[in-house]
Amino acid sequence: MGRLSGRGITVILYDKVQTGTDGFGRPIYEDRQIPVGNVLIGEPTSQEITDILELTGKRMAYTLAIPKGDTHRWTDRKVGFFGEVFQTIGAPTQGIEELIPLEWNKKVKVERIG
Repeated sequence: MGRLSGRGITVILYDKVQTGTDGFGRPIYEDRQIPVGNVLIGEPTSQEITDILELTGKRMAYTLAIPKGDTHRWTDRKVGFFGEVFQTIGAPTQGIEELIPLEWNKKVKVERIG
């Protein structure tokens, strides 16, 4: 985690994959680690922290900028970087890829969980 790739770093996205079913027919899931490169990590403003805390009860730690073309699911996922594990807050916000001049078009808010 945390290796430089392009201008951003590589983060680990934890995706849940069904690996089978238990004796009662309920699905069994396992976390799969997916490296995602060129992710920018930014600190939120104090106003953003306050707004998210008031809306969700969660303390926002960082905002991630996700590179264009990424098709991974970021809603309700764990993300690892800087030697820690974070949880995404809500759904990512996304701009129209062709209208954004830089390499990133999604933003994801995360809270520290471990």
